[in-house]
Amino acid sequence: MDSPDADGLLAEQLLRLTRRVHRIQKHHLETRGLGITPAQSRLLRTLAHYGSPPRMADLAERLEVVPRAVTTLVDALEASGKVRRVPDPTNRRVIRIELTEDGGRALRELHSARRAAAEDILAPLTDEQRAVLGGLLDTLVDGTSVPADSASVPAGGADAARGPERD
Repeated sequence: MDSPDADGLLAEQLLRLTRRVHRIQKHHLETRGLGITPAQSRLLRTLAHYGSPPRMADLAERLEVVPRAVTTLVDALEASGKVRRVPDPTNRRVIRIELTEDGGRALRELHSARRAAAEDILAPLTDEQRAVLGGLLDTLVDGTSVPADSASVPAGGADAARGPERD
């Protein structure tokens, strides 16, 4: 697929798949009744990756959004009891964002919703096709070349081919 038309078709397919993934994830979120938007879900998942409560500026940088966007998300999540603002122990001017117990429960539900959405989307694929897709997606995400033998399913199956979950 070297022609510009083929590349345009691939780009359109990727965009359609992305929209489908978002629709299915949103549906799974809504059916669980968590009252969490996809953007709030992303913030909670990002927050869970920190070893200690981050500053809002740290979250904004990691999410690649403006700090004001994080403030709006945190306000809503704090109002629903999923996160809380806590003072920095070493600098009283700094506020950090901490996941609450309810936020941890919501995060587990979110993970389950994402897994269910992935199962829906990947259902038509065989294990070998999933492994190949995982390798190709890693290449696109990382911007590196796929080794020639990556089309085979590793000993750990399709999940091993994909590696750790990313946002």
